[in-house]
Amino acid sequence: MDRDLLPHLPVIVAVARRGGFALAAAELGMSPSAVSHAVRLVEERIGQPLFARTTRSVSLTDAGRELVETAAPALQDIAERMDRIRSIKGRPSGQLRVNASNIAIPLAVTPVVAAMAERYPDVTIEVFADQALVDIVGEGFDAGIRLGEMIAQDMVTVRLTPPFRAVIAASPAYIGKHGQPRDVADLAGHNCIGYRMVRSGALYRWDLSENGKDVVVEVSGTAIVTDSLAAIDLALAGVGLAYVFEPLVRADLAAGRLIQILPKTAIEEPGLFLYFPRRASMAPKLRAFIDTAQEIGRASMRTPGRAA
Repeated sequence: MDRDLLPHLPVIVAVARRGGFALAAAELGMSPSAVSHAVRLVEERIGQPLFARTTRSVSLTDAGRELVETAAPALQDIAERMDRIRSIKGRPSGQLRVNASNIAIPLAVTPVVAAMAERYPDVTIEVFADQALVDIVGEGFDAGIRLGEMIAQDMVTVRLTPPFRAVIAASPAYIGKHGQPRDVADLAGHNCIGYRMVRSGALYRWDLSENGKDVVVEVSGTAIVTDSLAAIDLALAGVGLAYVFEPLVRADLAAGRLIQILPKTAIEEPGLFLYFPRRASMAPKLRAFIDTAQEIGRASMRTPGRAA
């Protein structure tokens, strides 16, 4: 074995995972030139290119793919074992990478990260906000957070929030000027804040309940967002009707800053879940995150979802 290559394997894996030298350099805290040097050194030692480079992209060659498929699991296993060894002293440590949807940040991530900072200062939590589903294993994440219905069945799941409703809300100013819709059909005559899904580019159609049946409604309006919190801000500003998860606007509804529209049409979502591959459940840093999240989740059932 060429031991001189071992320190450079994490660089190769990072370039493959991030799809570029600059992104890998930022993740590793190295300069792009140092990353390029490490890749070049490994390629020279094994006598084959690992990456096909163009001005716009970096992709693995067959040799690079074989190396990464071998090295990445081994490096992950070493990292987890080192974390377990460090935790013998009684404190979980290391970096925990979590991929979460935007709505999960205020509902299930921020309070956990805050608590973890106090309880486990040796754990660094990197949160990547992403609206689309990703392969958390392939992308190098320890865990993900999504709605329960969106998670692959081969993952271990841990409930973080109770089920919650998706509601339509508007400000008193908007209602005073435009009136309230009387039924689902009336939504066509109102300014509805649209939501564009980032990966597909499609506009989200509102899932509602009408006369006991689930219906999907296409809406239109003068504003389109890619983040639920932006939709809430626009609704508070009187722009139009927003379709959002109730915990995000619970305090605004209670304070009268927003009014729920057509409450009987609200559907229930399964809630947010943490998910991860089965073999990762033994990592002390992830175990600490799970325990903290579950404790906070139980407490959150008794408190509003968005600060006044």
